[in-house]
Amino acid sequence: MTIREQLFALQDLGYQKFSSALIPNIDASTIIGVRVPLLRTLAKDIAKGEPLHFLQTAEDTYFEELLLQGMVIGYIKASPQEKLPLIAQFIPKIDNWSVCDSFCSGLKFTKSNQALVWDFLQPYFKSKEAYDIRFAVVMLLNYYVDEQYLQKTLQLLDDVSHEDYYVKMAVAWAVSICYIKMPQETMPYLQNNNLDLFTYNKAHQKITESLRIDKETKTMIRAMRRK
Repeated sequence: MTIREQLFALQDLGYQKFSSALIPNIDASTIIGVRVPLLRTLAKDIAKGEPLHFLQTAEDTYFEELLLQGMVIGYIKASPQEKLPLIAQFIPKIDNWSVCDSFCSGLKFTKSNQALVWDFLQPYFKSKEAYDIRFAVVMLLNYYVDEQYLQKTLQLLDDVSHEDYYVKMAVAWAVSICYIKMPQETMPYLQNNNLDLFTYNKAHQKITESLRIDKETKTMIRAMRRK
């Protein structure tokens, strides 16, 4: 069976309808409807075989074909120097938030290679492409909200300037994660930043939606919203 045939064998039409509603900016006919745990299992199997051949010959017609490529890159056993070119080749294919965020969450090698990946990410913040920037921002919120990188992370987020909805939402999400994980260190930034009105208020909304924030703090954060 080809990879595409395997994907269609795993199709769940109910899940296909659900996924289509979540990702309105792509053609619903390109979504097969394969649940993520099943995709991960398939990606692990591919990564154990000939993953480089798969990545060189993989098709991009379907949403799940892209998700699968991103997952395989995450699972490949390779040095960071070997992995980064694969990541760079994949990033231009990202055309929706779901592929972007799934891809980022799978790049766990970043945890032990923070400095190297940090340098790799920098050009993507200056890109004019929305999903280049979203990729870089989501990498920040996944791997760079810690004592060493927080202030540099906040500065990068403050410098993001792009009108795309999915970029703004990523920045808001990242700022909220900074506050949720490191509230005292992030509060001065919430009080003094260059975020546009939409992104600023979305960040506050996401903070108040967190189950890790107590009621009193939520009241304080709501009072900080701009009008």
